[in-house]
Amino acid sequence: MFVNKFFINKQSGIKPNGISKWFFWLIGMLALLIGMGSNLSCPISGQAANNLQTYTQPFQNSTTTLSGDAVEANMYFIKMDYWQVKKVTINLNFQISQLANRETSDITLSLNGTKFYSFRPKKETGLQTRAIEVPLRLIQGENQLKISGQILNKKGQQSSQLVQTPANWLTIYNGANANFEYRLQPPTTAIKSFYAHFSGTDTIANANSVITLPHQASNAELSAGMYALTGEARTITTENTQIPVTTADTAVAKQADYQLVIATYQHLPKVFQQQLDRQRLREHAVIKTYTHDGKHYLIVSAFNTKLLQKASRFIANQELMQETVADTKYISNSTQTFTSELQYGGKKQLTTSDDYLTGAKHQSSTYFVSLPVDRTNADGSKIRIHFRYAKNLDFKRSLVTVYVNDSALGSKRLTAARANNDELTVSLPKGKALGHSFTIRVAFDLEMSGAAQSDNAQTPWALIKADSEATIKSKPVAALLFTNYPYLFLKNATFNHIAVVRPRTLTSDDFQTLTNIFNLIGTYAQSNTGNIQFYTHQPSKTVLKNSNVIAFGTPAQNAFIRSLNSKLYFKYNRHFTGFLSNEKLSIEKTYGQNIGTAQLLRSPYNQRAGLLVVTAAKSSDVYRASTQINFQRNIAQYQGDAIVVDHDNNHYNYRFKKHKTVNDGVKAKTVIQKNSKLVIYLGIALLIVVIILLAGFLIMRKSGLLERKGQHHE
Repeated sequence: MFVNKFFINKQSGIKPNGISKWFFWLIGMLALLIGMGSNLSCPISGQAANNLQTYTQPFQNSTTTLSGDAVEANMYFIKMDYWQVKKVTINLNFQISQLANRETSDITLSLNGTKFYSFRPKKETGLQTRAIEVPLRLIQGENQLKISGQILNKKGQQSSQLVQTPANWLTIYNGANANFEYRLQPPTTAIKSFYAHFSGTDTIANANSVITLPHQASNAELSAGMYALTGEARTITTENTQIPVTTADTAVAKQADYQLVIATYQHLPKVFQQQLDRQRLREHAVIKTYTHDGKHYLIVSAFNTKLLQKASRFIANQELMQETVADTKYISNSTQTFTSELQYGGKKQLTTSDDYLTGAKHQSSTYFVSLPVDRTNADGSKIRIHFRYAKNLDFKRSLVTVYVNDSALGSKRLTAARANNDELTVSLPKGKALGHSFTIRVAFDLEMSGAAQSDNAQTPWALIKADSEATIKSKPVAALLFTNYPYLFLKNATFNHIAVVRPRTLTSDDFQTLTNIFNLIGTYAQSNTGNIQFYTHQPSKTVLKNSNVIAFGTPAQNAFIRSLNSKLYFKYNRHFTGFLSNEKLSIEKTYGQNIGTAQLLRSPYNQRAGLLVVTAAKSSDVYRASTQINFQRNIAQYQGDAIVVDHDNNHYNYRFKKHKTVNDGVKAKTVIQKNSKLVIYLGIALLIVVIILLAGFLIMRKSGLLERKGQHHE
């Protein structure tokens, strides 16, 4: 404003005096600087900058040490389809051997098969960090980051003289991550668009996704909510985030931008009822998107509770949700909602495409094998690797080795005659239980002779064919311990007749407890076809006999837990105000009133079924106990059948069962399998005895001894 006035006066021929001239000049410059400052601040405080988001995605890697002068590691991360990515930075935490020569050691990063960055480690002996910007053109939806290089301990004029020793190592620490800077593409009205945002890793990590139920949800509504939750849990890629199930009046629901609202029509708020066609709801359930005041909702409702649960099974089917482009989907009794069959057939293809390994010396590729949670490997399992490799190798020193969980199973020397079509079959160790998940690593040592040395990093090479497979014989898991939880509650990768006995009145802590319990169950459930049924009162004897039971809450809230007190490992006092001491733990009176427990028992109603009781004298302590059974990384800490958690976040693990096997039939079968040779020998011996007796009888009959003996008695 002052600047404009100054120029107007100048143009009109009015000449101010010297003081006024300097005054106006200073004011003009000040105004100009203020204007420039405000313009510079616009990108930071304007609407465009507010839309700029950041999300740090940790790599799912534990601290790993790689040995050898040639090292390589693979990591994975994903990009959401609704991100307009502006910048991606890889953050690495690593350490190399103190003996490494910094002038010859180097590390190279490649993304999705394309190399984009190389560097030499600093001359430091401790932990090093490196922030590396990734070219956006290389970013895909699913991304494989490969870290490779050479850690050399000395200079050498001839690389063939460099000797591989245990001192050639690179350690990559956990905490490595990919940091994204991006703008969000807002969701459209399509159901698939809402689902993508609702299930997004950044949305969940920022507590922006919730499932809301009525304040006092019915048993059918709770079942519907758990179907939806478990369907989401199996698709979440992070290890420490989940989607909470809560009510609309909680703070976590009010701040969430994406809400999955599940309720019968009668229990829906009016603002949601007004969005639905009552006439269509007479014979259908509905799934409908709705946006209001910047909040995005997916309404799931029906008059009929059976249809409501079927709509929730539709929500739990990732394929169906990703395919639905309409903003409204009606579900009838004939709508197919079940997930694709994922039954375990005994064979596991290691890779869907040929894996190409390049470079001299040690090169490897790792594969993850997962069995259903209710099964583990049995004797007789084999791994068959089909592969090809270069012909310019030193075949006296080149070989391939197969590892399981970093334990070598077998090796084979490479030969020029088999270079175009070779294979190696190894057997898994007998009697060694690997659990329901393990890793298989195929490692090549591609050595070159001195005359064949080349600067071409693409030679030598090896290729692992896509028809390589693991034939894993399995047997049911029979140990009712937290090591195998949620075994028994799942069968064939779906819910195994789960009966949940809930408190009559649900608190916010109870909703959090439910979220924790079913988040882990959903992580392992690969199908949405099983049954989860809630009960407010003690179920009938028939239900208890044919179900795996989960009971949670305080004794004051849940009468069923009071009736189970004599069966619990940690029992309540006669007033049900705290836990009593037992043979495993001495419990002071006040301490016993402020701890939570998760107890995994053999069901007193069916010796082949499980009973999980999550309980405490206070509902907040019930929730505290449930925090130990919500994620895989938490449950992996426990090998017993009882967990105790106190207010200082101390958690303890106890084993009470003397016999961990829950299925006597399985146990007997296992004993027979372990002693199969003895059974065969006994059978052969018994057959020989029968043959001898029969032969003796025939000989005596032919010689007339039996007739003479009969005459003698006469």
